Amino acid sequence: MISLDTLAAICAAQSKIDPELYALNDVQRGLRDKNGNGVKAGLTKISTITSFEYINGEKTPCHGVLRYRGIDVKELCGGFLNANRLGFEEVAYLLLFGDLPNPAQLADFTAQLAECRQLPTNFVRDVIMKATRHDMMNLLSRSVLTLGAYDRQCDDNSVQNVLRQCLRLISVFPLLAVYGYHSYNHYERDDSLYIHKPDPALSTAENILRLLRPDKSYTDVEAKVLDLALVLHMEHGGGNNSSFTTHVVSSSGTDTYSVIASALGSLKGPKHGGANIKVVQMFEDMKRSVKDTADEGEVTAYLEALLDKRAFDQKGLIYGMGHAVYSLSDPRADIFKQFTKQLAAEKGEHGEFELYDMVERLAPQVIAKKRRIYKGVSANVDFYSGFVYRILGIPQELFTPMFAIARIVGWSAHRLEELINQDKIIRPAYQSVMPARDYVPMGERAE
Repeated sequence: MISLDTLAAICAAQSKIDPELYALNDVQRGLRDKNGNGVKAGLTKISTITSFEYINGEKTPCHGVLRYRGIDVKELCGGFLNANRLGFEEVAYLLLFGDLPNPAQLADFTAQLAECRQLPTNFVRDVIMKATRHDMMNLLSRSVLTLGAYDRQCDDNSVQNVLRQCLRLISVFPLLAVYGYHSYNHYERDDSLYIHKPDPALSTAENILRLLRPDKSYTDVEAKVLDLALVLHMEHGGGNNSSFTTHVVSSSGTDTYSVIASALGSLKGPKHGGANIKVVQMFEDMKRSVKDTADEGEVTAYLEALLDKRAFDQKGLIYGMGHAVYSLSDPRADIFKQFTKQLAAEKGEHGEFELYDMVERLAPQVIAKKRRIYKGVSANVDFYSGFVYRILGIPQELFTPMFAIARIVGWSAHRLEELINQDKIIRPAYQSVMPARDYVPMGERAE
């Protein structure tokens, strides 16, 4: 019998395409041109990303701006933070319905989410606690698909029904993720099992901390920073991989649960939602490898070793630095950083924060010296989010699910937008570069 290694080698050899053919056939690899600009595949009113401006007709990188439904996310976050409110529910309403809610609308929407924040009878026992694994994203996908089996209107793609399904999923994602982790932690690590019920009087961020911790306790700063993280991860344009997946799969006419499971599969990838785990692991390796992390010269040498593929995972990357769209700055990272500093001070992690701050400052200089880049490089939102999750006591297994708990709002808005505006299946063209050839009868084929 032919070995799997041999079959894999044959598969790789037969499927390999000469990289020069992409340019010759004018193919935009990754749906991006040579300058990194995304190919326009649709229109959206949900969010806007600005990373460059034209000065005297020349495209020039600028500090990044992210707008939710036209509102600058910095103003949006400043609005609820200055009023000492948590913002997840308010911003979710904005993304789904297009306008900021008034007090009565916000109270009603929050009550609807609280009412939806429950799972079918015995779902935790029969679904979440079965075949537990460390991979919480796969568990989330399985749970979402199974929820579809409990929905008698699973295949109804009317706006009203899809909205109902989306509100339900937004509400239960924290339960699916946290209960899944507790189940894994109990059955695979032989630790205590905690299954707390959500409190309908609490926000999404507060309930996550309540569900996660054995004593259900948390501080106001912890809830505020986690809430901010969820708001900043909630949406990021229709072109990111998981939101585009949402549009593509929705365009086929399939059900909401299948769409969201597909988006979860996309987000799971380390090139998308799994990046913050890599940042934390990189810093752990840095602290083991560098004698004095307060010494800029030693830290710079480590960063150079990363780019030279001599440190950490030998991938040649400084994780958390750079973004497919932003150049001079990621507005989400700018907002997040100041509250990260506040939380680090409360948790006695100021020294760790200083190391992150140093790397954020040094890394662009090292990258500019080592690499030929066509735009600026700055810290992205993943640079600080993993650090925040760690000092909040959120286990690494839940880092990417935390992203999903936030991004389910954006996915829901994009699914609704696709259903409302399009009636054609998304089907981009692929140019075949395989020449035609004749069929060879069985007896004439080479041994």
